[in-house]
Amino acid sequence: MADSDSPPTASAPGGHDPREMILFGGVYGAVLASSMVAALTQYGHSSAHSRRYDALWLLVTALASALAHGYAHYIAERGPHRRWDALRALADEWPLVTAVLPTVLILAGAGWGWWPPDGVEYPAFSLNIALLFILGLTTARSSHRGWPTALAVGAVDALLGCVVVVANAIIK
Repeated sequence: MADSDSPPTASAPGGHDPREMILFGGVYGAVLASSMVAALTQYGHSSAHSRRYDALWLLVTALASALAHGYAHYIAERGPHRRWDALRALADEWPLVTAVLPTVLILAGAGWGWWPPDGVEYPAFSLNIALLFILGLTTARSSHRGWPTALAVGAVDALLGCVVVVANAIIK
């Protein structure tokens, strides 16, 4: 059932709504970044060298995830494909990679000595929770939802990040 107060949006190649793709990729990327930071810091490696290594692994994981998602979208779409559709499907995954870049910068900055490498996961978690809230809020507002609904959507998105933080605390 269509929402009568939201205007139709143009679809991206492959029939995907650009706002939907940005929200999906952004949420997935922010949760992926938080999960990776939690996993990589579980054993207490907090040297500058390990933080640079963590940043690299996070970037590689995000690129691999984007590649897998793009490929899955490409093969899941039935019907004839044009010459560059495979590359277009991969390029459509840019929100996922973009969403992990702030966390990559936090980890790399700790590795380069911009700030202490010990405890850097907490600013990374905070940043990703804020990113999740902002993504939910702005997506809901751009869909012409009211402020109470938009705030609720942002809060639910941020809750995803909080789940990762709580799981990390329990695991440690």
